[in-house]
Amino acid sequence: MSDRDDIRQRTLEAAHLQMIEGNPLDAEQIAMFDMFDREGFLPDQESAYVITRIRVQAETKTKQ
Repeated sequence: MSDRDDIRQRTLEAAHLQMIEGNPLDAEQIAMFDMFDREGFLPDQESAYVITRIRVQAETKTKQ
């Protein structure tokens, strides 16, 4: 199994565990994780991306 296949398998397993816990990933979240894999994001880059995304969403909500 290649590294890429291994990463994809772990992503699918994580999504399955989220579903079992009653907090399934939506299509947008799955697409984000696929992008991380495809673009080769490092863990720090992934965290920064998610934090920025959360801040933008929070700012958008406060402006409404």
